[in-house]
Amino acid sequence: MLIKTETTIPSSEITGKSVFLSRRKFIQAAAGAATAVLSGGLLSTPARAAGKRYADVPQGPYSAQLPVTDLEYVANYTNYYEFTTNKEDSTRLAKVLPTSPWTVTVEGAAEKTGVFHLEDLLKNHPLQERIYRFRCVEAWSMVVPWIGFPLRDLLKRLRPTSRARFVEFTTLYDPKLMPGQRSSVLHWPYVEGLRINEAMHPLTLLATGMYDDPLPNQNGAPLCLIVPWKYGFKSIKAIVRIRLLQDMPKTAWNRSAPGEYGFYANVNPHVPHPRWSQRTELFNGYAEQVASLYTGMDLKKYF
Repeated sequence: MLIKTETTIPSSEITGKSVFLSRRKFIQAAAGAATAVLSGGLLSTPARAAGKRYADVPQGPYSAQLPVTDLEYVANYTNYYEFTTNKEDSTRLAKVLPTSPWTVTVEGAAEKTGVFHLEDLLKNHPLQERIYRFRCVEAWSMVVPWIGFPLRDLLKRLRPTSRARFVEFTTLYDPKLMPGQRSSVLHWPYVEGLRINEAMHPLTLLATGMYDDPLPNQNGAPLCLIVPWKYGFKSIKAIVRIRLLQDMPKTAWNRSAPGEYGFYANVNPHVPHPRWSQRTELFNGYAEQVASLYTGMDLKKYF
């Protein structure tokens, strides 16, 4: 989910026309302000409808003081290539995916590995107390109140060994349910990864919900990765496997187009995509929080 801002690119390639037009005021208000407002201020909690599963979840420390994008837009315009390359049809097609029960397999350089039921990862342990609300700037200038917990909380429980330098994530592979996986648009299953210090950063989130409810299927239910300073294709959906590795994993988009999609995928206006500009704020406005992760690195080489 790259942010396309080149004026020669039709708005229809970036987002739906009606959505694009209605979002113009928000984009204008938010432009240039991300760094100032993403430094940790808490948000006032609006009134929420009774019966919402996550209605009492507290705000997270990195909540952005920006207007939240309407749920209608976020839930009905998504990249989910496992189902379709059409950003609007994935909402309908993803409804067939059963998300409970759900298991996550943990492998590699960790003391605690095996197959875990998602419910066991979310209940009856300290993680449950640390599920909180993030309000992060996402792809297409959306601001989404994600609900989840820092990935590092889970990794600490798994106890990575000294050999763990990277974390690899894999999406469910089921071509019968996911028709997009029958195509050759990407190497399947979808795989993404982070360096271990990126994975341990408190801004790196495992999301279980958004707004006041559990994640919709098309937004990555029941468990997806959110890394707000990177391009959206890093935010892998429907995670079924986590591996802790010594070597950098081969990721889906990097394998398909290594000249266009680097492993790091940090939002960087100084590294234009070969086919469009990436003029936007460095690290998507989170430079104050994450720039130290890349001290001494050539971000044009390691894009």
